[in-house]
Amino acid sequence: MALPVASNHGDIDESLVPGTVHLVDLEHTMATRHAKDQRDIVLVPTPSADPDDPLNWTPRRKYMALTCALLYTWFNGMALSVVYSVLVPLSDALAVTEGDLNAGTGYMFLLLGWGLLFWQPFALQYGKRLTYLASLLALIAVTVWGPYARGNGQWIANRVLTGFFAAPIEALPETSIADLFFAHERATYMGWYAFTLAGSNFFAPVICGFINDGVGYRWVFYFQAIFCAATWIFLFLFMEETNYDRRTVGIVAETGDRVIETGPDTEKTKEASADTSDPAERLSSPERPPAASTKTFLQKMSILDRPRPFMMHYRAWQSLKLLSWPCVFYSGFSYGTYLIYFNILNATASIILGAPPYNFRPSLVGLSYISCVIGVTAASAFTGVFSDRFIIRLARRNNGVSEPEHRLWLFTVSTLVIPASLILWGVGAAHEVHWFGLVFAMGTTAFANTMGVTLSVSYLIDTYRDISGDALTTCIIIRNTMSFAIGYGITPWLENLGYQNCFISVAFVGLAICSVYLVMIKWGKTFREMKRVSYWREVKKRIDLGLVH
Repeated sequence: MALPVASNHGDIDESLVPGTVHLVDLEHTMATRHAKDQRDIVLVPTPSADPDDPLNWTPRRKYMALTCALLYTWFNGMALSVVYSVLVPLSDALAVTEGDLNAGTGYMFLLLGWGLLFWQPFALQYGKRLTYLASLLALIAVTVWGPYARGNGQWIANRVLTGFFAAPIEALPETSIADLFFAHERATYMGWYAFTLAGSNFFAPVICGFINDGVGYRWVFYFQAIFCAATWIFLFLFMEETNYDRRTVGIVAETGDRVIETGPDTEKTKEASADTSDPAERLSSPERPPAASTKTFLQKMSILDRPRPFMMHYRAWQSLKLLSWPCVFYSGFSYGTYLIYFNILNATASIILGAPPYNFRPSLVGLSYISCVIGVTAASAFTGVFSDRFIIRLARRNNGVSEPEHRLWLFTVSTLVIPASLILWGVGAAHEVHWFGLVFAMGTTAFANTMGVTLSVSYLIDTYRDISGDALTTCIIIRNTMSFAIGYGITPWLENLGYQNCFISVAFVGLAICSVYLVMIKWGKTFREMKRVSYWREVKKRIDLGLVH
């Protein structure tokens, strides 16, 4: 049985549980837009008739916007990860202990989360293009300062500013992907984002170790600043704004006697002359080809977005209020849990592999991160393309209805991989196993970490797509606050317990925490129902103010 759909762009059916959508039109009876290549797949959300709606952009235009967001993520992520393979030489050069270097990383992650209370509302208020450019420009400056931040005080200050200016990397690309792609394809591109986010963090140590050995620790920072500067130029020339004030949420029915066309500044109704006596003729119609863009090149490359009511303070406060929403909190908690393992790996890789019996030079420590890049690549494909196909298959078995919790079944893999990887890494190091065992553990840990990135964020956007910009801020605040705690305490934890006991405890705690996904599969829809009225009230308010993107 088909779920009800809105009859026009202004209607909202408040009886619908947020996140539950009719994704597959099994009987071809839904009077709404369908995908071109899979005519039984419903386009969620329903795009407007405006050719400048990012959902209506041509594939070339969408992929250019996606490329810009991914380039920003890759080189921003590399700039954040310069220290992992050069922890020991950097400690000597800057007169900062390894514990304080890791503590600085903790402060950086804290600001990467809490900084979004400024950057995400700023991006939704004044434009994502401006935010990408401003944050990257500031990141270039603090990265150049990095090799001169001698002493604990300067190092902590550098990491705090780095975290603040780089914060958009944590939520803005995901929001851009939600602007551009539909529910049935979104996880594929979220997988690409996860690859660039996690892959950059693991690839940076590969080259930074060789840079340190070849030309010194300062060029570890200089090269990242150069890469970011080149990326800034590319984004300035080619990145287009994806903010779009839409007046539609979810699935919108197309009636036979009218087609409602909605743009950012106009709303009009056109009477259709076609005969509507046979609804089947129009119900199975594929996606209409969008008309040509009405914007000139200079309008597309404008730095400032269109004016809208000032709501930055409201969005920041709303992000804090969303901490009490169970599904939002779970997404942040899940994301943070998997990030913790990434931080533990990075905080210990240089220490373990650089010490006897391995005695890896910084360049070889960096080279070992290739294993992580392989793990990231495999996980991005698994939680991206396979994930989208998986939820479509489950939707077909569920009378065409897709639930956000369907995607969570994939966490079964990472829940088993994480404890095995951590035991191999920690206990293996304690017993001085062959270096290949440790490198293999790095790859499988990276695999599980990347799964956590993609699945946690995809679940959140699937659940609360229309407020996902603010919900992502909440998610990242939770995630990075957890990361701060582990970054600040990992060194004394290792020193007091030793590798074996430390990682055995981490492994079994991780197994228990990762298994929480089973609770969400069982009661996730109940939690979404609990916030149904609050969600639709918030969406209505945003539609009235022109704040739904």
